[in-house]
Amino acid sequence: MDHQIAFTSSSSIAAQTGFEKLTERYGNCAPQAADVIVALGGDGFMLQTLHASQKFGLPVYGMNRGTVGFLMNPYQEDDLMARITAAEETAINPLRMQATDSAGAEHIALAINEVSLLRAGPQAAKLRISVDGRIRIDELVCDGALLATPAGSTAYNYSAHGPILPIGTDVLAMTALNAFRPRRWRGALLPKKAHVRFEVMDPEKRPVMADADSTSISNVAIVDITSEEHVQHRLLFDPGHGLDERLLQEQFV
Repeated sequence: MDHQIAFTSSSSIAAQTGFEKLTERYGNCAPQAADVIVALGGDGFMLQTLHASQKFGLPVYGMNRGTVGFLMNPYQEDDLMARITAAEETAINPLRMQATDSAGAEHIALAINEVSLLRAGPQAAKLRISVDGRIRIDELVCDGALLATPAGSTAYNYSAHGPILPIGTDVLAMTALNAFRPRRWRGALLPKKAHVRFEVMDPEKRPVMADADSTSISNVAIVDITSEEHVQHRLLFDPGHGLDERLLQEQFV
C-alpha cells in the first residue's frame, strides 16, 4: 500500500541527508494532503513534530537520525511503505500546564513527556504541592520537581530516579529533584485525572522556572497541571518494537 507521506527532518547533517534521499525516492507532500508524517531526527525532534502536527491528527512514524531515539524506529531507506503499513499505533495524551508568573500573567503549554519546575537561582526552591485541592506537602525544599506521563517516564523522570510507567496505565509520576526537606521524599504515583498544583514559596528570593517539554516560563508563582484528554498524539512503531516493549527493555538493562 502506498502512503502519501509528509517528510520532516531536524537540522542535523544525518537527518538532512536522509530527508533528501527519502523524498527523492518516495516523494513528499504537505501535511494537509498526507496520511502519515515521517520524522527524521532524535527524540527532541519527535516531540517538536508531535506538537507541530497536532492540528492535523496524523500518525507520526519516526526514524532515528539522532542519538538515543527512544521514540523512533531504526533508519532504513528500503521498504518504507511496507513498514508504515505494518506499523503498530500507540496513542498518548499530553499534560496541560497553566503557569501563572510573578506578574500575574498566565501561560498555557502542552507537554508530551513532563512538566518540570526548576530552581532558577542559587538557593533551593520551596514548593507547596496540592493534589485535587488538598495540600499534600506544605513545603518541599528541593532543586525542583516534575510530573511525567508514561511516555515521558523514561526521560528526565527516570534520570531523576523516578519510576518507569507502562504505556496505557492511567498513572502519572511525580518526582522530586534533589529533595532536601522532606529529605527522604522521592515522589508519588498519581491518577491520570489528578489536578496537581505547585505553588512557589518566596518566589522573589527563590525564583523558579517551569518547563513543558521545550516551552519555558520564567519566574512562575503557581503551576497547575492536568491531563489533556482532548488531545491525542499517534505514534507508529515497527511490530514488536512499540513503546510497551521499549519501556520493558529500559528496566532490564
